[in-house]
Amino acid sequence: MDKFMIIGERIHCISPVIRKAIEEKDLEPIFHRAKEQIDAGAHYVDVNIGPAERNGEEVMTWMVQSIQQKFNNIPLALDTVNRKAIEAGLKVYNSENGKAIINSADAGPRIEMIDLAGEYGCMVIGLCAKEGIPRDNDERMAYCTEMLERALGAGMEPTDVLFDPLMLVIKGMQEKQQEVLEAIKMMSDMGLKTTGGLSNISNGAPKHIRPILDAVWCAMAMQNGLSSAIINPCDVKLMETIKSADIIKNNTLYADSYLEL
Repeated sequence: MDKFMIIGERIHCISPVIRKAIEEKDLEPIFHRAKEQIDAGAHYVDVNIGPAERNGEEVMTWMVQSIQQKFNNIPLALDTVNRKAIEAGLKVYNSENGKAIINSADAGPRIEMIDLAGEYGCMVIGLCAKEGIPRDNDERMAYCTEMLERALGAGMEPTDVLFDPLMLVIKGMQEKQQEVLEAIKMMSDMGLKTTGGLSNISNGAPKHIRPILDAVWCAMAMQNGLSSAIINPCDVKLMETIKSADIIKNNTLYADSYLEL
């Protein structure tokens, strides 16, 4: 079994610190966020530059090259809706320590991102959606199948697509949680990889509750086969939960020091 893959979410233009760093071409805050996530156990670092309509190609090229040069070619997820910016990042990406991940495609207008992933030999996150939130798991699985067929047509392996069933907020969509967990199991039973933005599920909850909801939901999802997630690896409770679940699932060999690894 493969260990759970952690994609660090903290280099995101929605953060005022990161947005300011991008605007001022100041690498120090970006490097700080990258280092703390890598030190905390992230396998990938997500680089989210937002829409970046004006200078996306330049910004993504600069960030990919800078972060990989500083951190021994750490694998990256390139995160923007700007296709040209994604492609600019892929052109300079060093895959020595892992394929790039495109974040993200869907079964609608962004399905062409799968073709880009096939062209550059990278992975892609596939949102099981076309327009808004899918109505049910029949719709999720239809979108999943559509994207899988597109990926196979682009010469990709099925495991090069990380299918995202759309993790929904508990506060307001509590009744949908079991459905999402079941979707993860359905995809996993097909031998597919899954992922998603874990922090979505606790949006709007009080600050002291969020780590608890994230950790418990993640453990339940891992039991259903969730193979990765976009998370804050600096959340100690969540990381301890993931490491413990990997032990119980026999993905990692037990040692008394497993939480320190």
